[in-house]
Amino acid sequence: MTAATSTDLIPVPEEFDRYEVEQFLFREARYADENDYDAWEALWTDDALYWVPAGGADIDPNRQMSIIFDNRSRISTRLKQVRTGRRYAQAPPSNLRRLITNIEFLGGRPNAGGGVDLEIGANFLVLESRARGNEIWGGRTTYRLRREGDRLRLAYKKVVLVDNDKPVPTLGFLI
Repeated sequence: MTAATSTDLIPVPEEFDRYEVEQFLFREARYADENDYDAWEALWTDDALYWVPAGGADIDPNRQMSIIFDNRSRISTRLKQVRTGRRYAQAPPSNLRRLITNIEFLGGRPNAGGGVDLEIGANFLVLESRARGNEIWGGRTTYRLRREGDRLRLAYKKVVLVDNDKPVPTLGFLI
């Protein structure tokens, strides 16, 4: 899979309301911050992709290393590991709070099911507080939201850390 470009986008689909989308993004962030793994996992579509590239924003994840490159099955496996309480990178769990800002509707992107997902870009800052000290993580997230019935679902999340070209400290939480 190679990174899709903004030129692949079509106009923003009309069925996405800005307030509803923003509330969805804020809720996804809160679930991650508060370690509500069941609620966070329930947001994802069956064909979801969760990607945190390393060494640049537009690498080919099939040829270059990524910090995270999970399909839906791997997302579920990752969360099962976290729920055991034996994930030592998060024992005890970090205290987290994130800010999401500069939310932009980038356009629509056709999906494999014949529909159109809404592609969104947003900047973020995460404060991680641990016994070893505090860490600030920042970057840009690209989301793809899909309407399934009367609710929004997360089909894609790409998190590009500002300093992903440098060694990354242990990232044991949901970014």
